[in-house]
Amino acid sequence: MNPTTTNPATAFARAPYQGKLLIDGAWVDAADGATHERRSPAHDKVVAVYAKAGVADAERAIAAARVAFDRGPWPRMKGAERARILRAVAEGILARRHELALLETLENGKPLQQSLSEIEGAADLWHYAATLARNLHGDSYNTLGENTLGVVLRDPIGVVCIITPWNFPFLIVSQKLPFALAAGCTAVVKPAEVTSGTTVMLGEILIAAGVPAGVVNILVGLGSVVGDTLVTHPDVDMLSFTGSTAVGKQAVAKSAQTLKKVSMELGGKNPQIVFPDCDWDAAVDAAVFGIYFNAGQCCNSGSRILVHESIAERFAAAIVERSKQVRVGDPLSEGVQVGAITTNRQLETILSHIAAARQAGATVALGGSRIGTTGMFVEPTVVTGVTRDMPIAQEEVFGPVLAVMPFKDLDHAIALANGTLYGLSAAVWSQDFSTCLSAARRIKAGTIWVNTFLEGHAELPFGGYRESGIGRELGRFATEDYTETKTLQLHLGGRTDWYLPR
Repeated sequence: MNPTTTNPATAFARAPYQGKLLIDGAWVDAADGATHERRSPAHDKVVAVYAKAGVADAERAIAAARVAFDRGPWPRMKGAERARILRAVAEGILARRHELALLETLENGKPLQQSLSEIEGAADLWHYAATLARNLHGDSYNTLGENTLGVVLRDPIGVVCIITPWNFPFLIVSQKLPFALAAGCTAVVKPAEVTSGTTVMLGEILIAAGVPAGVVNILVGLGSVVGDTLVTHPDVDMLSFTGSTAVGKQAVAKSAQTLKKVSMELGGKNPQIVFPDCDWDAAVDAAVFGIYFNAGQCCNSGSRILVHESIAERFAAAIVERSKQVRVGDPLSEGVQVGAITTNRQLETILSHIAAARQAGATVALGGSRIGTTGMFVEPTVVTGVTRDMPIAQEEVFGPVLAVMPFKDLDHAIALANGTLYGLSAAVWSQDFSTCLSAARRIKAGTIWVNTFLEGHAELPFGGYRESGIGRELGRFATEDYTETKTLQLHLGGRTDWYLPR
């Protein structure tokens, strides 16, 4: 059988995955014996059962990470040794990639081929982080006078709390954890409770690769219980969070009780700006891919198409026709491009946004409804007649719903692109270099794609402006985010006495 497809009957013939909590190098049940069950959003069948952490478990995990940082070997290892272990993790991920991809698809609802690509991409992030473990360094200043030498060190910040969402469970933990480990930090990781499986499985890979006990602790549990404990605990030095802007704001406010360092990767309402001289077929394809990839459950989703008024009607019609060809269905089946919506709450949110767009006067040119009653699937949806003040133009839908808006000229396009509270990413489509560069410089977003969309590379930093987040992930400075800067001033020779004239 094609490794990127699985017979549903075969997938559910096996017993549900059993996951425990990883605390101080041991797999344990929750202190109160609580468990959590996950059902597949595409099939409504139990796919995993987990130990469900509570406050006591979170406190034990934090204590283990604290001891591992303060007294354990990990922060004191040579960078080369940490790099060796991170490479072993990457190879462990690749060795189990099909197993990881299947569990991710069962829990998340995304197509199996997509899950597999994301697992392989995540392994590359671990390999990249391994190179940074050997290259993290400070600075020196030999220009402060003959009696002074200045040295700037990069110390690991300490215990890092990592909270990840349900839309890209394995990829996002791999955008954070390996870089924290490369810097010498220890961590407590809390994945979203509905898609915890691949992160728990990662714990098995970490142990096999030689990560010492207590360095990484993994808790399956509710954000309102485990997350709050991690965010407010004084023994946690840093919070790295990916999720919605609303929840991110709450996390920042709570973390302020102990003035933790925070790194926040939040929401987006990302525009693709299409000019009349675009590569037509490529731009149409990118518009369709950008909104339906991961069923639109993506902070980088291209949820707004800003298209020049001279081609707006024709371009919207082309998007509708191409969208009709998008294959939605069982994520385990070959050829499916869009799977299930991950949670019932998100399904209801998506449908409510579509209803609100209709009520505001927009036109649902395609789709707009739930598909069937078995599994949580939404039709590919295109909304036209959208104006800047409508909620569908301002709010993150996080689903397969595309808003199409016309613009008059470059200035108008930039005003629309910057006319939300977000600033995560954008794309510009034109064969004129001046148009692309001018737009890219003026758009307030962390990533601008030019004549492409949703490409990613470990070497390039990722993050947003304004309410899309704080800080950057990936890139050659990624490990520095998990460090504190320490200045050493070294004085040579005798020190001059302090003299006060009488």
